[in-house]
Amino acid sequence: MQISPDIFREYDIRGVADVDLTDGVVEVIGKSYGTWLSARGVKRVSLGGDVRLSTGRIRQAVAQGITSTGIDVCEIGVVTTPMLYWSLHHLDLDGAVMVTGSHNPSDMNGLKLAFGKTTLWGDDIQEIRRIAGRGDFTAARVGTIEYRDVADDYVSMLLSKVRLGPRQLKVVCDSGNGTAGALICRFLGGLGCECISLYGVADGRFPNHHPDPQKRENLRDLIEKVHETEADVGFAFDGDADRVGVVDERGEVVFGDRLMVLYWAEILQKHPGAEVIVEPKCSMALPEEVERLGGKVLYWKSGHSVIKAKMKEIGALFAGELSGHMFFADEYYGFDDSFYAAARLLRILSNTGKSLSQLMAPIPLYPATEEARIACPDDKKFAAIDRIREKALREYKGLTLDGVRIFYPDGWGLIRASNTQPVITTRCEGRTPESLKFIMEDVKKRITAEGLPDFEWTF
Repeated sequence: MQISPDIFREYDIRGVADVDLTDGVVEVIGKSYGTWLSARGVKRVSLGGDVRLSTGRIRQAVAQGITSTGIDVCEIGVVTTPMLYWSLHHLDLDGAVMVTGSHNPSDMNGLKLAFGKTTLWGDDIQEIRRIAGRGDFTAARVGTIEYRDVADDYVSMLLSKVRLGPRQLKVVCDSGNGTAGALICRFLGGLGCECISLYGVADGRFPNHHPDPQKRENLRDLIEKVHETEADVGFAFDGDADRVGVVDERGEVVFGDRLMVLYWAEILQKHPGAEVIVEPKCSMALPEEVERLGGKVLYWKSGHSVIKAKMKEIGALFAGELSGHMFFADEYYGFDDSFYAAARLLRILSNTGKSLSQLMAPIPLYPATEEARIACPDDKKFAAIDRIREKALREYKGLTLDGVRIFYPDGWGLIRASNTQPVITTRCEGRTPESLKFIMEDVKKRITAEGLPDFEWTF
């Protein structure tokens, strides 16, 4: 069985569904994962998936592979990724597989794997690749497949975790035809909100727009609906609902780095001096505001699995990413759950007479680009970043945890290799439009000097 090594990425396994993730390949991955779990004494795992057209087929193939190693599978159906993570706690399991392509194009898909109560990443995923290459699988009885519906229990759990204040809120939720649509208005309605659903019908072709809330073009319909209905806030969800996008009552996008300041303002009141993980993509407004609020800043690598592992290591109360992953461990389980993140924002809003834009107004909004992605083959991108880093650090100080965040006198520029796609990503921020222009020009010069394609910045 020929399996492309490129599908085994830093945080998950991901590829073109009908090319890289054929039934035979996925079954072997299931056998490898089952063998890896058996060596650690795991007997039972949960399995779920998103709404992509290829997900049902892949779920069946991975279940066949896992059960061939003697591990029982609890199939929980079409679910959000947070529901899959929660099943580890709810069903008292030490393994789980989520079949999802997340925010990637509809022809792609992937597998997120868990062990214990968190996701696998890094060398653990590479070890599963090595087991697949050796073909040395556990031979045991054939495990069973049990079917469970956890939706009602999941919503009940969420409702028990958050209580809103006296102010009733009107909310628009754009599910992008992904997995969020089945439950989000049921949950927010249960909290007492008026919830207006946009593209809530599941459709793995994603006919209205791609479910990636980090890109402004995917938020146009949400912004229009917020204006039309005079809603207090709009939420957008990615395909598997582990990321949330936010639009205020004026239709302005609130990205994850500035949104985290609101969450930290609430958390640091209860936990002064808490350690605050900041990923390199985030605005300098986040560490500045966190320090003003009394938190202790710790820069760390990007990536949901990497951040969750660091949170567990240091006992962090909360962390997040620019992309909209939000990890609450102060009153929740520590995994990224867009529904819970939305509810925590609604709790803040419902206990104040201010609008979301008024709450955001004191938080600096520096001139910045959106994240640009430049195509670069997987086998070349890390070497290119090494060369860029070496040259940049001859001239400027920088943060080198994840690529290089170059510290300019009045801002910063980040250049890093994506761990999930064959691209190099970059983002810049300056204290003034003039400083941002200088940083953008310098960063672009460094990237194109590596022979990479020219690109345009978006804002």
